[in-house]
Amino acid sequence: MSVDGWNTVLVLGGIRSGKSEFAESLVADAPVVRYVATAPQGDPEDTEWATRLATHRARRPGSWTTEETAGEPRRLADVLASAEPNETLLVDDLGGWVTVLLDPEYQPADDVATIAELAEAIRSCAARVVLVSPEVGLSLVPTTPLGRAFTDALGAANRAVADACDAVVLVVAGQPAWLKPATPATPAAAPAAPTGSASVGSVRTTARHAAPSQGTPGRADAALGDAEPTPEVQLPEVLTHTPPAAPNQEPGIPWAAPTMALPMVATGLVIQPGMELPMPDEYAGPQAVDRLATLDVPGAGLGVLDRVVGFAAATQGTSSPVAWGSVRVLLLNGDHAGGASAGTVAGESARRAAQARAGRGALARLAAEAGASLQVVDTPAAAPMETQPALAGEQVESALRYGWRLAEQAADAGVQLLVLGACGAGTEAAAAAVLAATAGAEPPSVLGRVITESGEIDDAAWMVRCAAVRDALHRTRRSPRSAKDVLAELGGGDVAVATGVLLGATARRVPVLLDGPVGLAAGMVSRDLAGQARHWCLLADHGQHPAVRLAADVLGLTPLLDLRLDLGEGANALVALPMLRSVLALAAALPVHPSLTGDADPDGPDEPEPEYDDEPAYTGPDYTDPEFVEPEPAGPGPTRTGADEPASGWRAG
Repeated sequence: MSVDGWNTVLVLGGIRSGKSEFAESLVADAPVVRYVATAPQGDPEDTEWATRLATHRARRPGSWTTEETAGEPRRLADVLASAEPNETLLVDDLGGWVTVLLDPEYQPADDVATIAELAEAIRSCAARVVLVSPEVGLSLVPTTPLGRAFTDALGAANRAVADACDAVVLVVAGQPAWLKPATPATPAAAPAAPTGSASVGSVRTTARHAAPSQGTPGRADAALGDAEPTPEVQLPEVLTHTPPAAPNQEPGIPWAAPTMALPMVATGLVIQPGMELPMPDEYAGPQAVDRLATLDVPGAGLGVLDRVVGFAAATQGTSSPVAWGSVRVLLLNGDHAGGASAGTVAGESARRAAQARAGRGALARLAAEAGASLQVVDTPAAAPMETQPALAGEQVESALRYGWRLAEQAADAGVQLLVLGACGAGTEAAAAAVLAATAGAEPPSVLGRVITESGEIDDAAWMVRCAAVRDALHRTRRSPRSAKDVLAELGGGDVAVATGVLLGATARRVPVLLDGPVGLAAGMVSRDLAGQARHWCLLADHGQHPAVRLAADVLGLTPLLDLRLDLGEGANALVALPMLRSVLALAAALPVHPSLTGDADPDGPDEPEPEYDDEPAYTGPDYTDPEFVEPEPAGPGPTRTGADEPASGWRAG
């Protein structure tokens, strides 16, 4: 919901005030919404009431589900009490619920007890809930007993529900006025939204009209690496570097690399298994690939790169996808202590991160060449996994939320593709441990060779890493293998943040280009949290890394290329990015072959009649003349009888 940090919201308003539309906007970007309809069907002959109900139904997206509680007033409390933490409920409205409650069919009943039961269900509800209710008490007291009973019951229900909800808003003439809390934080260009500590189970899904203002500092529920929540965590700066001039290039030529830094607002996100996130369009991808066979190309087509077109079409929801224009690179920097980092030079990862921030090195140069923004993200350092958990449980939760917010920030900035990379020490061993725990892999089979700075193979360091992974798996042999347990025991901060990025990108329909062991390990973990995440991932090249090859096989990700690059996580993908963009641009720009449009003659153009102007004219006898008589031969020759005489002018000799 766009009300950050709040789990339950009550939307009040008068008739035709716009309260329902405002409530719907609060949950517009939630992956799945369950619409709880409380109003009775009414008189079948009341066409005006039927029209109102039809208007409400027409506004609901096709992905929403509807549940009706008009048959039993007490059922609304049961629906709220049984809702799961990953659900979003929109209850519209309490006026219809009170109407059913006062129906003589359900009397006698204890209305006060039923209202109190509803309020208690709202307090204990684990899902995100928005309730809509008509505001009463601003007009004259009704003159009929039934009217007074209705206003009394609805007023009591509104008071009880408002007390139970985290936030209350009054909509007047389409304008929201927040009543609870008294001093909400208001993002620019959005309805006023309260801020504060997140309640358990709360989640943020930005409404379509809510846009964070420039310069607003980001907030999170807990600082990365802290067990206790802290009020503010700033997201890292988004960098846009200009590539240095090539030897044959004059300096000063401008590069069109957009700057895409947007602040974030507070979020009370909870991430847990079974989240229902969106899937790519299952029809657009095959349609786009089929369309490639009709394009006007001289050869056989794009080969295996047609998968790029199918992936882009599915994630963009169109059979004619366009090349990714806005790209952001996320470079995760977090070290793993202990044997996982054997063979690495102390401080090397920090040097690489500083190099990227300064616009130097392979990653920053390739990002500048591609016009991509770069964000260097410091993640919590991981403890030695062979002797203790890599992260505390609170750190895992915070790291997951942090990664989700990074993806949300990118989506809010209009980023069309994320590239995920890492540069921490010990990341390969941590990824190997995650693969061993989630896919049953043997550590030696997924640990790549250790290459020193001088280009030599360090077998001793490789054996130390294998031993660290082996000991970590032995230590955790009786531990649960849930996603968060694997991150806490083995994965560490960078894998946890990468997992949050994948989940947040999936929720916001942003594709991710994976590159290296950390991204693939995050993909393995994300399967248990939201199985849809892997369908938004693309693997350009496995780089001959054994862990990447195994994880890609498990996730069903077929590498597009086999360039055997080893430039560092993120840089390998950026090398392939211009080719992938070119493929999409070509597929979008080429016309259909003329033979398939009906514009061309299948038999080819008509051949002109030949002309023989250069040959001499015929001057012999005209045999077509009926009066023509053949001259007699000059010498003796054969004679013909009258019976044999033809009608062509021959005479007997």
